Amino acid sequence: MHYAVVIEKAKENYSAYVPDLPGCIATGATIEETQQQIQEAISFHLEGLGEEGLPIPQAITFCEYLEAS
Repeated sequence: MHYAVVIEKAKENYSAYVPDLPGCIATGATIEETQQQIQEAISFHLEGLGEEGLPIPQAITFCEYLEAS
């Protein structure tokens, strides 16, 4: 399953979250580190849901870049 991930620049680092997995967040010093951290966070989050017998949310968020005029 593929989940949309939003990575944002903060003052001194980057942060990421997954819109379809509330509470699934990560931070890192670089974009690459943040990508790795959010990948691990997604795995951990899904594992926790499974252990609790909770449903795994479907990936329904759609992302696209649009050009501003």
